[in-house]
Amino acid sequence: MPRTTLLEQGPGLLADPPRATLSRAVDALLDVVDLQTHFVTRGGVVRAVDGVSWDVAEGETVALVGESGCGKSVSALSIMRLVAAPAGRIVGGRVVFKGRDLLSLDEDAMRRVRGREIAMIFQEPMTSLNPVLTIGRQMTEGLETHLGMTPTAARTRAAELLSMVGIPDPARRLVQYPHQFSGGMRQRMMIAMALACEPSLVLADEPTTALDVTIQAQILELMKSLSRRLGVAMLMITHNLGVVARYADRVNVMYAGKIIERGTAREIYANPRHPYTLGLLRSVPRLDEPRRARLDPIEGQPPDLSRLPGGCSFAPRCAFRIERCAVETPPLRPIGAAGPSQGEDKHVSACWEAEHLNAARAAAGGRR
Repeated sequence: MPRTTLLEQGPGLLADPPRATLSRAVDALLDVVDLQTHFVTRGGVVRAVDGVSWDVAEGETVALVGESGCGKSVSALSIMRLVAAPAGRIVGGRVVFKGRDLLSLDEDAMRRVRGREIAMIFQEPMTSLNPVLTIGRQMTEGLETHLGMTPTAARTRAAELLSMVGIPDPARRLVQYPHQFSGGMRQRMMIAMALACEPSLVLADEPTTALDVTIQAQILELMKSLSRRLGVAMLMITHNLGVVARYADRVNVMYAGKIIERGTAREIYANPRHPYTLGLLRSVPRLDEPRRARLDPIEGQPPDLSRLPGGCSFAPRCAFRIERCAVETPPLRPIGAAGPSQGEDKHVSACWEAEHLNAARAAAGGRR
């Protein structure tokens, strides 16, 4: 699908977005291969991202899902090379974006990528926006730096961007400060800033954190609409499985710094093949089940990433574990009919019992 620039869209940008799924590119826009990011602490080396691999195609929305502390946000910061040094270091892997390994670029070259080609929507807009600068200045800085716009042209464009994301009276708003906006409006500004230079990829780190449910839905619909209209790919980092079901094309489930299951959103929800994924789904209320059905929390706590147990990291919390789980780390393997012919859509799971999980669930009388 050819990309459309913001200036070509006109005032009807957000009206009745098409529901068709974007066609996927043959080659991945972003290809993360065996990425490893460690933090050196007094307690030991924390393997926050421990050999993860995933990709995003042009125009696609890919979700990265997992509990707090599993390495989702660090993965995104590693792509942008914003991991806090000296404690944090990217120690291995490749991040290939449009054929270039971002980890091999010098700092000047990487600075030209940030904001211009890859943008990021950070988790909490109140801490991401500078409280002593006007919204207008924060929005025009990237336009002047990356696109070479004059201050006047940049302000005109900034007003158009604010209007595009649904902020009324944008010209007046440009001279205001972040504290003069509500949480939902600040998040809309973060989206506008991310899209300002027309990037190919947006990394959205928990974009609806601390927002009420109604505003969450508005923000997510806005992001999906803009992604479809402009052909922008998106990595959505979240622990909210409802968000994933509605907005993601493919899903990567992350636990203890590793990808433990990957597949299309439809396949992950209909046929989860890792006990952790199953646990996440069981902990979400469902409208198609009687109200008396209890939610099943995942027992225990996530492991200490500086002292990971041998074998499968999820084994101490897993109801389906076998002896092998405690001594051997399971690799990501295709499930069922999934295979090379399915390419990027194949369903893979890092579980020794993946093929028998459905039978084990049935024997235990568990619900999906």
